[in-house]
Parts: sequence; C-alpha cells; structure tokens
Amino acid sequence: MSLPPGFLDELRGRLSLGQVVGRKVMWDNRKSNAGKGDLWAPCPFHQEKTASFHVDDRKGYYYCFGCHAKGDAISFVRETENVGFMEAVEILAREAGVPMPQRDPQAQERSDRRAELAKVMEDAVRYYQLQLKTNVASEARGYLERRGISDAVLERWEIGFAPDQRQGVLNHLTGKGYRAEDVIECGLAARPDDGGAPYDRFRGRIVFPIRDVRNRAIALGGRAMDPNARAKYLNSPETILFDKGRSLFNHGPARAASGKGKPLIVAEGYMDVIALVEAGFEGSVAPLGTAITESQLQLLWRMHPEPTIALDGDQAGLRAAMRLIDLTLPLLEPGHSLRFALMPDGKDPDDILRDQGSAALSRILEESIPMVDLLWRRETEGKMFDSPERRAGLEKAFRDRLQLIKDPSIRHHYQAALKDRMWQHFRPERRTGGGRGRVQNRPNSPMAETKLSPLASDVAKSDAVREAVIFSVLLVTPEILSEFELVLEAFECTELEHAHIRDAILRNVGAEDVKAAVSKELGPGVLETLFAHSHVRINPAFRKPGDVEMARLCVSEELGKLQAQRGYERELADAMEDLVGVADEGLTWRLSEAAKSLQKAGKGDNEDRAEYERGENGVQLKKEEKEAFDELVRRLNAPKT
Repeated sequence: MSLPPGFLDELRGRLSLGQVVGRKVMWDNRKSNAGKGDLWAPCPFHQEKTASFHVDDRKGYYYCFGCHAKGDAISFVRETENVGFMEAVEILAREAGVPMPQRDPQAQERSDRRAELAKVMEDAVRYYQLQLKTNVASEARGYLERRGISDAVLERWEIGFAPDQRQGVLNHLTGKGYRAEDVIECGLAARPDDGGAPYDRFRGRIVFPIRDVRNRAIALGGRAMDPNARAKYLNSPETILFDKGRSLFNHGPARAASGKGKPLIVAEGYMDVIALVEAGFEGSVAPLGTAITESQLQLLWRMHPEPTIALDGDQAGLRAAMRLIDLTLPLLEPGHSLRFALMPDGKDPDDILRDQGSAALSRILEESIPMVDLLWRRETEGKMFDSPERRAGLEKAFRDRLQLIKDPSIRHHYQAALKDRMWQHFRPERRTGGGRGRVQNRPNSPMAETKLSPLASDVAKSDAVREAVIFSVLLVTPEILSEFELVLEAFECTELEHAHIRDAILRNVGAEDVKAAVSKELGPGVLETLFAHSHVRINPAFRKPGDVEMARLCVSEELGKLQAQRGYERELADAMEDLVGVADEGLTWRLSEAAKSLQKAGKGDNEDRAEYERGENGVQLKKEEKEAFDELVRRLNAPKT
C-alpha cells in the first residue's frame, strides 16, 4: 500500500522519538539533558556498559557511536520489533493516535476477501485437529508418538489429521455455511477436470497448519500415512492467501525470537522445525516443500543477517546447499550471508535431537561453516589437482563463480579467502627442522647434536636476519612482490613470527596498500618489531622505499645467500648421517663443493673485493691506491720545464 504525501512527516511530527526509544532503554541521567532533547543511553542494538547511544529528540534521529546504528522512529521500531516498514508505521500510528490512510477500493476488496478466506482456513484447522482425536487417526497418533510428539506439542502446533474421505472437510465447511467455491479458493478442495463434484485435496494425511507472519492460517502441509502415496508431503496450492515462494513455516514466532537475539535456523521440514523449537531453538523456520527462493532468502535476512542452514547429512542435503550457494552469491551484501550446519550422514536435526539431545545439536550449529568453505568443498572434493592445468582449471572455476557476486568488496574478500585456501592446499609440504627440503632431525642422529651447537645457533640467527630484510624490503617496495610470489610460497621461515608475516604478504598480494593490509591483519606491533631490526634499518633498499631496482637486487641477493646456506646445511646433515659409516672421496667432494657455493654466495655487493699489494715497508695497500700514489710521486719528481 502506498501512503499519501505528507503522512509520514505528520506521523513523525506527532511522535517523540525519546518516548519511542525510552520503552527499550534506560536513559543515562548524567549525560542526558532532557530539556534540550539530548538523550543518552546504552545502545539497545549491541552489548555495552557505557552510554554511547544518542537521541536528538528535537530532530527525531538517533545514532550509536559504538555500532553506528542510526535512523528515525520508524527504523527504530523496525529494528527492535523486527517488523516490516508498513507494520512499523501502523504501530507508530496507533501510538500517536493517527488513523492510517484508507486503501483504494480494489485493495480494500482484496483485503476483505483474504479476511473471509482466512476464517475458512481457521475452521478447517479446527476440523483437522478434532479428526486427529478420532479412531480413524489411530495410526497417525501412533506415528506422532513414535516421533516424540506429546499431546501438548500437538495442541501447540495445531497438528491435525485429514481422514481418507472424498469430501470430509468440504462437507464440514459447507455445513457451517461457507460456499464450496470458498473452500476451493482456499486450496482445501479441488474440482476434477471433468467438472464433477469437488473433492478434498488432503486425504489420509497428518496436517500441519502454515501461518503467515501475522499468525493467520494461510495454507496446510500434509504428510501421507500411506507409504505408497504419490507424494510423501503435499502443500496447499498457491492461493490469494498463500504464496509458496514468499512464505516460511513458523515465520512469525521465529521472527520474534530472532529479534530477541536468538539464532535463526533454517531446516528442511515441518517435523524438524517443531523438534528444534521444542528443544529451545525458537528461531527455526522451513521453506515449504521447495528449495529456498530469492524472496525467502530476503525474508530470512530481514530477520537475521546470517541465518544458519541446517541440512540433512546426505547427498540430497549437500546438493540443496550447493543450489542455495548459486542463488545467494548474486544477492550478497556486506554483513549478510549464510552459514551451513551439516548433520552427520543420514541424519536430520530431528534425529540428532532424539538420539543425542539438544547439546549435541548445539555443538553442530556452533561448528557451522561459512559459505566460502562450502564453495571450496564443492569445487575440490573428490578431485585431483596434480598438474598446473588442473590447478588453473580450479582457479577459473572460482573466478567464474565469483563473478556472480555484485558487491566489489565482498568479491574481493572471497577472492582473498579462496586464494589463501589454494595456497595452503597446494603449498609444498613442510617438515620440522627448518627450510624446505631440510632433513628432519632424529633424536640420536649426529645432526641432532650439531643443531645444539653455538655455530648452528649463529646460522639460525643469520637466516632470521636475512628473512627480516627480505620481508621488510618487499613491504616497502611491493611493486616487486609479483616477481617473488612463487619463491615466497615455497619459502621456509626460521621463526614462527616470520612465517605469519610471509603468509600475510601472500594473502595481500595485489592489495592497494600491501603494508597497510598486512599491518591491519597482523596488528601494527608486528611490523614495528620487524622494521626496528638494526640490519633492516641500515639496509639501503629499506631506506629508499619504491626504488624497484635496488629492492629487486637486495631481495635476490638475500634469497641467494639463504638458498646457498640451506643447501650447505642439507649437505652437511646428509654427511653427518653418512659419517656413521665410512667416509669416502665422494663425501669429501660434496662437502667441498657445498662450501664453495656458500663462500661464493656470501660475497655480497657491499663486501670488499679489492686487490692488495704489499708495500716496501711491509704494509698491505689496495692495488689501485698504491698505483695512484706512485703516479703522484712520479709527477712530483718529474723535472720542471
């Protein structure tokens, strides 16, 4: 319904926002100045002890300096009462004593017709409840009892039974004065194609009333007692009351529960929802016989920003989850998503509650996974990625899937999360003891004792220094990161802190400000410690951020030295193991070659490579300096012309 111009302004003008909000909060009298309409209270939208929620009663707006919630009286009622826009307007209109505008004649006629049919539905619900208590429903009562449904639960959920009669409910309702056409329009009866007498749509079934958010009976769901029935579950057809794709079982009570902070759980069927609610999970709903639709997803997000989808632990449940992912990706917005609680194989939530209790189900719900995890599982489970082509195919599959996400910020975070999973999944296997390919120390091996020596300790410190220099230079000159990305993925760190830095750098390759992104992820203290290292501060490439050539040379040189050092350590480790036997010439040659490589790599660009000559007095002089001095003496002694 559309509201006439000026109605909302008049409504806001007649309301005191302070009075509307005051029903939900306790004002802080020390900070508030009621005379000026300046009111403060602890925020009703998030847990806090200080009064950071501010109401400007004169302007009619509120703002929380903690969670940044803001709005007017209508938005406050919508959020705190968990209702839609028009419902919030109606609540405030009643409070302000302002009559709601009259609807147009056609809208009023449709509303009146829905009200008439809703009465028919209520009488049908009462009829089915009475039938459940008769002898014809003994089998149905036995089934419900085996499912743990007590008499109190039957009454609370208004569960009934439709006898296997051709015109049971039809005769009952027409006998109460309703027209047969009314019963048919409610979806309770149907007329055969040949134009004969109408017949009951629900026969031989346990009946579950479906109510809308205002608690009006709008449809029925029926479970067949005959195992050979064509459809185990049958829902009402779409009617003027019932839109299957825009309705949820237990919608109203679940909305109220989620508005009070309860989690919102989406199960598959009526029995699951009943079992969940009776076990204390009051914010539980179910779609009505179909996969979740876009409209139902929007309904769920209006109740809770992150509903938990509780799926049966079978292949059908997983397929439903995968279909839901495809539906959800284009609709994602910041703060709105889904989580998935996967039941053990072959179980549903009702099974878990009956067999293991609510504590077991709570643990499963607490261990629910975000949607990105299920997306990874879909594309990787049961597949091999043992070649570059297969890994490239996986990247393309993720890339194509993420194109469905319209929000660029969410798409970026999904790309980062999946890239991190791919890196973790495909990175070389890490073994204890240090760098890639290093020998894992055995307690009684000669190398185990060598590692404890001061020399080994000094080597480890040297490696850590080089790692600090490498990461620091990459962070201040990220333009060269793409050149060393593959090397970093296989790079082993001597310190756990450096491993965290390496991983954070790799996760943020391509970020607009890599250093800021890494600092935000790890906390500023981590990079401050890294940059405070004396060898980092004096490094020319670190002191000249953005100098690509200098940074490239520095990182290449430090990586080369580390590679040579670690290669030497591997050869030394192998040699120490071989010394248990008889040393031969091959062993001696291997050690000498490794030492030469280490010595060669150790000569950095800043080391002294000058040639020296011994002077007449025995002092060593650089050759070039001695030659320059001899030339100067020659010129001084030359005869003047």
